[in-house]
Amino acid sequence: MRLRNVKNKEKILKECPYLVENGEDCKGKWQEVFGNSNPIYLEIGMGKGNFLIQNALLHKDINYIGIERFDSVLARAIPKIPEGLSNLKILRMDAVEIEKVFDHEIHHLFLNFSDPWPKARHAFRRLTSPLFLKRYESIFCGEKEIEMKTDNEALFVYSLQTLTQAGYALFDLSFHYHKTHTDIIMSEYEMRFSKQGNAVFYLFAKKR
Repeated sequence: MRLRNVKNKEKILKECPYLVENGEDCKGKWQEVFGNSNPIYLEIGMGKGNFLIQNALLHKDINYIGIERFDSVLARAIPKIPEGLSNLKILRMDAVEIEKVFDHEIHHLFLNFSDPWPKARHAFRRLTSPLFLKRYESIFCGEKEIEMKTDNEALFVYSLQTLTQAGYALFDLSFHYHKTHTDIIMSEYEMRFSKQGNAVFYLFAKKR
């Protein structure tokens, strides 16, 4: 996927009060960063930010963190964040570094339209691969909760297999999310994709 450059992106990122520059310094201290003991929900691959921002606006008693590795994407998300949104932070990082940033502090994980990495030799890069599920073990606090949406059926089937093999129980499952659920908060990608009437696959899994 080709990413369009964003004018003044360095300035946008530098002046953003929601961007945490060095997440490793916050490991084990995220409650201090937010200044409260509310649960922390994490989205890996926040994209242009609509899903994360709307959730933070709607649920003020939950702290939200978004991870995104591309500067250009973050620079498009940041201007959408309203002033004074105290329960939102964003990180510029690759998800492979996640264990360096969180230590049993995350209550809920969102995986929205992640890269499916369709080639078998790249399966370890999928965010529901056994390798990533093992990484999540050290970031979760208490019961582990993963909520996933994708438009890629192969990734969805793969994720059902890896999650169940890792001991997760499926509490909600849909092969056409927009037909079976209401009051949906969508990402920008999901908005565009749903207008075409294509299926969105969804699951909510838990592990004690």
